[in-house]
Amino acid sequence: MINNYGLNSIVKMKKTHPCGCDLFKITRVGVDIKIECTNCGRTIMLPRVDFNKKIKKVMEAQND
Repeated sequence: MINNYGLNSIVKMKKTHPCGCDLFKITRVGVDIKIECTNCGRTIMLPRVDFNKKIKKVMEAQND
């Protein structure tokens, strides 16, 4: 899979957040990826390998 996401990209995950939203904004890119829920604003930190497994679709790509 080609990683066409970057900082401030909006991604759709396979599982929904407990608040019911499945859209997240990427706030940090590196070895770990930090995503923020677009509904409630909570942040989650995932290793890049796990993030690549759990991502479903890139909604808005912004490669910075």
